[in-house]
Amino acid sequence: MTAPLDARLETVLSLIRAGAHADIGSDHAALPLALVRRGHIGRGVIVELNPGPLAHARRNVALAGLGDRLEVRQGDGLDPLAPDEVPSVSLTGMGALTMRGILERGAARQVRPDAVTVQPNDNPAPLREWALGAGYHLRAERLASGYWTYPVLRFERAEGPDPAYDGLPGDAARRYGPLLLREGSALLRQQVWADVTRLTPLAAPGRPAALELATARSALAWLEGRTPPDPAAGG
Repeated sequence: MTAPLDARLETVLSLIRAGAHADIGSDHAALPLALVRRGHIGRGVIVELNPGPLAHARRNVALAGLGDRLEVRQGDGLDPLAPDEVPSVSLTGMGALTMRGILERGAARQVRPDAVTVQPNDNPAPLREWALGAGYHLRAERLASGYWTYPVLRFERAEGPDPAYDGLPGDAARRYGPLLLREGSALLRQQVWADVTRLTPLAAPGRPAALELATARSALAWLEGRTPPDPAAGG
């Protein structure tokens, strides 16, 4: 019996609907098992490189009696997938640059899924930048609470410029998310404020933190410019 999904993976699951789907770096296979059980996908491919997690995934699929709908493959990133084999993939619990490398290496082999759902453990800007240059549009993004605040993003292949970024400060939108900035949730505001507070004492002129602080302040200014007045605040 697999453990229930945490808020992070529940958020990932909520953004996936596909006839066939591949989960890359699946570990214990909790996400693909839930996707099949809840009817979000018809069948799935589970990809895991390391022998330990690979064995756990195979065991959990067998115990669930879902071996006819979930295939477990050993391999690195998208390597075990053939071009056009699955229209949807997910990558969770890795660094954004690691995920970007997996997607770029897959594209070099013509493995370019129609939909990509990602949950990086750090700044998601490299993934948003990848999508802008790789022919994907941002269709959804969420923030999930946990050990820290996790971004979850869904990209879909599309032609032309991504309209999600229209009218927004570019650096702030790539760092914090154009759809999240428009939504302006309390969780995003907390994240931006925390970044401003953390970076302010580090941002001497010319240091990398100065650019990060400028991006955070740009996001904050955009959010505050679209914040309705609080009647309880007076004034």
